[in-house]
Amino acid sequence: MAQITIEQHGKVTLFTINRPARKNAICKDTALELQAGFAEFDASEQRVAVITGTGNDAFSSGADVSNLPELWRCIPGSGFTTDKPIIAATAGWVVGGAMVLTMMCDLIVAAENTRFSYPEARLGFTGGMIAGLAARIPHKAAMDLMLLGRPMSAERAHGIGLVSDVVPTGKQVEVAMEQAQTLAASAPLVLATLKRFVNQHVLPKSPSEAMSETMRQLNVVRESADTKEGMAAFREKRAPAYTGH
Repeated sequence: MAQITIEQHGKVTLFTINRPARKNAICKDTALELQAGFAEFDASEQRVAVITGTGNDAFSSGADVSNLPELWRCIPGSGFTTDKPIIAATAGWVVGGAMVLTMMCDLIVAAENTRFSYPEARLGFTGGMIAGLAARIPHKAAMDLMLLGRPMSAERAHGIGLVSDVVPTGKQVEVAMEQAQTLAASAPLVLATLKRFVNQHVLPKSPSEAMSETMRQLNVVRESADTKEGMAAFREKRAPAYTGH
């Protein structure tokens, strides 16, 4: 069963994490499906993406501890790259790795009931990518959320610049889609240039971001047809026939 749904609305692609029984927790397959879906989006003629979770109780409760994902795979700028705008539409809880996912989007439209939480210091684990939050909001506010793990309301997140808009609960996808349609009607080269300038030259990368980018590039080689061909040729004691794919 698919863990996400993907819909196209004109030049806008809507991704929905569809695991409401698990509060839209991200499992191994969810991360892989998001990574593949965004790679396809980037290669397509679509211009803008919106990502949300089913219902209003949780955008996502983070990693599914019963089926742990490689979370970096579904994080923009880490598991996949695109110069096209991505808008997160959130409601309810946005926890752990899901908060990192939204943090790495270009805009966040948050329902009034949105609560951001990063409880990893109490749980005893972190992937470290949340450190990039300190480059996006005031330092002490970021440290409060990361170290103390106190939930942050949509209003507070908007006040410190983490969230771009706060809307009535249930309206988050509608408003995000309206913004996406506005972006889709704008000049794609300008949007891509501005996003690339910010991501490559303005925002610093955390150590985990840099590491995951390296992992993504190495995985392209590891999962390639050429790697399979090289291994097969070695076993079969023949010359490999590489294609560059």
